[in-house]
Amino acid sequence: MKLVYMLNLLERITINPKQCGGRPCIRRMRIRVSDILDLFASGLSAEEILEEMPDLEADDLKAALLYASRKLNHPVLVA
Repeated sequence: MKLVYMLNLLERITINPKQCGGRPCIRRMRIRVSDILDLFASGLSAEEILEEMPDLEADDLKAALLYASRKLNHPVLVA
């Protein structure tokens, strides 16, 4: 994935302390990144998620996965 494309995807993730308890959301909507991840984890396909949530776009799903991947990919310090 090209860096510019990835950065554009991550711009779709917004964090507002006054919305959804400050959890990361998609494009200022009340759809949390964790909601999308839960739907994928429950076995829904991208197409099914987009049918369930018509306000979402395919790039929103990619952004949620990229955001989660970035948050999990952190260094672990061993003492």
